[in-house]
Amino acid sequence: MPELTEKGAGSRNICFSRLLAVPDAAWEENMKIMVLDIGGTTIKAGICEEGKLDAVREFPTEAKLGGEHVTARAQEIIGAYRQEHAFSRIGISTAGQVDPVQGSIIWANENIPGYTGMRLKDRMEEKFQVPTAVENDVNAAALGEAVFGAGRGLRDFVCLTYGTGVGGALFLGGKLYSGSSFSAGEFGAVVTHPEKRDPGQGFFSGCYEKYASATALVERARELDASLTNGRAIFARKEEPAVAAVIDAWVGEIVYGLITIIHMLNPGGVILGGGVLEQPCVLEKIRERLYENIMPSFRGVQLRKAELGNRAGMLGASVLHEKR
Repeated sequence: MPELTEKGAGSRNICFSRLLAVPDAAWEENMKIMVLDIGGTTIKAGICEEGKLDAVREFPTEAKLGGEHVTARAQEIIGAYRQEHAFSRIGISTAGQVDPVQGSIIWANENIPGYTGMRLKDRMEEKFQVPTAVENDVNAAALGEAVFGAGRGLRDFVCLTYGTGVGGALFLGGKLYSGSSFSAGEFGAVVTHPEKRDPGQGFFSGCYEKYASATALVERARELDASLTNGRAIFARKEEPAVAAVIDAWVGEIVYGLITIIHMLNPGGVILGGGVLEQPCVLEKIRERLYENIMPSFRGVQLRKAELGNRAGMLGASVLHEKR
């Protein structure tokens, strides 16, 4: 197996009502599924059976070498797993905007150069001769949370992740809603600061992602103290008034976007994920400020922290083959 670091077609509105109601029904065939979660830094891989992950490992993506290299890297990983594990299907969660019907990358930014247009489904099926399903990583994580995590019991919810950017996904009426071009849930592009809008600076200027992401928090903190280069360092000093003010301002940016999203979609739940949400005080602060800023008729919305962590994408990928 490659060098690694081990850590323990139809409608696109995917309906998981059967899974949500009876999770065990997803595993009637008791099949093993090879799952990958392709990110800009790492590729997480494992074998999923009956909703349980086994042999989970991480590999460097080596994304800067380009989409062709990343695809070959994924094939190498799957091939190595196949030497040790029998599996009947492949499920892939990946960065980039995905056409899940064709199993191809509609668009990816320069974090993975040349990834746009990559036909992952065709490439994997040709090489391994097993059915393969592909989905955007945030959508896959939302599927994982819907079936196995914080989304259980919710038919209508939005899922947002705060990291390098802000990712999003929607479940409406028990269905993953992808939109007309498979790109719904791009909440990071919601304009929250129109006065900062500058088309010359890209699609996200003046937008939620620029102000509410974990990257934005670090940028704010570094203006205060250049040594505050990550969330851990920032929250270790959260009792200092100046640092607390930076955190509070950032939480305010998160809340601004959530106010718009909640009033627009009226979801039953909002699931928030990302490493920075592991800080208990973050969710507490968001909850405290959110409910007083939404109309009374919307205050029944449940605010939940994502439960599955970095396993969400792989678990979501394991159910992509379920009947639509």
